Amino acid sequence: MFQTKQNIRIKYVFLFCILIFIFVIIKIFYIQVIEYKKLNKLANELWSRNLTVQADRGKILDRNGKIIVDNITTVGLYLVPNQIINKEEVAKELSSILNVSYEEMYRHVAKKTSIERVHPEGRNLSFDIADKINNLNFDGVYLLKESKRNYIYNNLLSHVIGFTGIDNQGLSGLELKYNKDLTGKNGNVKYYSDGKGKRLKLSEIYETPISGKDINLTIDLDVQLSLENELYNAYKKYNAKGAIGIVMKAKTGEIIAMSSLPSFDPNNYKNYSEEIINRNLAIWSNFEPGSTFKIVTLASAINENVVNIFEDTYNDTGKIKVASSTLHCWKRKGHGLQTYVQVVENSCNPGFVTLGQKLGKEKLFKYIRELGFGRKTGIDLSGEATGILFDMEKIGPVELATTAFGQGISVTAIQQVTAVSAIINGGTLYTPYIVSKVGENKNYPRIKKENIISEETSSLVRYALESVVANGSGRNAYIENYRVGGKTGTAQKVGDNGTYMSGNYVLSFIGFLSANNPEYVIYIALDNPHGVTQYGGVASAPIAKKVLEDIISIYDIKEDTTGLPKSYRWDDTIYIMIPNLIGATKKEAKSLLKDFKVEFVGNGDKVIDSNPRFNTRAKQGSIIKVLLN
Repeated sequence: MFQTKQNIRIKYVFLFCILIFIFVIIKIFYIQVIEYKKLNKLANELWSRNLTVQADRGKILDRNGKIIVDNITTVGLYLVPNQIINKEEVAKELSSILNVSYEEMYRHVAKKTSIERVHPEGRNLSFDIADKINNLNFDGVYLLKESKRNYIYNNLLSHVIGFTGIDNQGLSGLELKYNKDLTGKNGNVKYYSDGKGKRLKLSEIYETPISGKDINLTIDLDVQLSLENELYNAYKKYNAKGAIGIVMKAKTGEIIAMSSLPSFDPNNYKNYSEEIINRNLAIWSNFEPGSTFKIVTLASAINENVVNIFEDTYNDTGKIKVASSTLHCWKRKGHGLQTYVQVVENSCNPGFVTLGQKLGKEKLFKYIRELGFGRKTGIDLSGEATGILFDMEKIGPVELATTAFGQGISVTAIQQVTAVSAIINGGTLYTPYIVSKVGENKNYPRIKKENIISEETSSLVRYALESVVANGSGRNAYIENYRVGGKTGTAQKVGDNGTYMSGNYVLSFIGFLSANNPEYVIYIALDNPHGVTQYGGVASAPIAKKVLEDIISIYDIKEDTTGLPKSYRWDDTIYIMIPNLIGATKKEAKSLLKDFKVEFVGNGDKVIDSNPRFNTRAKQGSIIKVLLN
């Protein structure tokens, strides 16, 4: 009996041992096969060290592939304190080369950490300084590639592009908005160390960094340079508080150029105030538009058939009574009897009040809202404002009247450009955009609303605005042998107390080329310029003209003499059409060119060509070369 019990105990012990053995085998199998990768990775992390090799950010390029923002390769200083033998000597030498205190450098050298990135003293080092450190041949001192942003054109497009910090992360503008796409994947230099952090004599492993995605803009660098140059010259000349310039493609919403002054240099952004850095006035600044807003009233009235701009007339006495208020025209004595084309040419406030009254508040504000005012345009930039419109229940006769000529409401520059583009392109409102491609992903024009106005209305508005440039307040934007349309604006600014400020205006001009088939819309605004007559046609229209002339040259736009001729005043430079001289005799040519200085080339008596060519306008008194047979 006793023997039987003992045998049973032995069997249980033996079975228990077998179970333990099976469990050990299963555990070993689990560790060696199933958990191998995970445990191997953890083990590697204990004895491997990674030194970061910074990746380049993606480049920012214009629509033609010209680089606007690039990268500069620099060097970063890394320390592995456990590998540094003589910490005092290393700290002394490095402090001397980097021009920092010994105490500060010794804190880096003696820090209780596996890897110490010397920040900020050891960041973005030049190659000369890196060579001096490298020549010391100290153990535990490493120099690795870093990347620094290079804003090639300094202040150019600064509010749009933004800037990056010392770690190459986007902090504002497109750099921030597209930071995830622009940021690449850092590489590594991996080595192995023992338990005390001493480097083992094993080969290094180098992981190549991967650059971020390039971003292509809709911006044309040449047009941008032109806009910024002309805008800056006027900004300084008139000692203006600020300036805004935008050029957009009327049929797509692509921003060709955008400028906001004062600007800043992203390479040295720390030298500027947050107010300057963070305010892209082209999309952020709210202000009363003034007479440029009359384009909206005009288009609305034509589209609703409440006015025939050629046949209907208005007798301007210089003022108009609305409810208990008297609203004045800029010409105190008035313009007298006018057609509504002339009302537009003369920018007559009382005439536009009557258009607002004919429309009524519901219809006028319907078009205002459909054209994008009172909300963000959706441009792919951060910091856009919405503007301010009257609440419908608070709009009385006076509010309706002032809105009709651009007073009492607030808008942004980008809203105006977008709305006017829709009015002159046949009635399609596009979402403006400035990024055309991120990596290989393309952005396409986005339509917000179609058929806001009819093509016929659009055509009539274009005619009226071409007439403004040929005969009215926008004459300083007129370009010989090209068809330019536009509208000037002079808006009195509102102070902090809610009242209008004396002698403080935003002077603006919005124009387009060509008047019969608009491709480019331009907006120029000067905030509180000094030493110039306070009219948009005097201060802002000439800036627009110069930029449009550069656009003509850049895109080789052909002449078109079918537009409205300019009506000249006593102080204007007069341009006269050159007649067709081919086949005329020498004597006849001289008679036909009586307003010019004539130089004949050749000894024949028949004209075969001229320079400039016939059917183009040339300045009165200029030289015309006539080629004889």
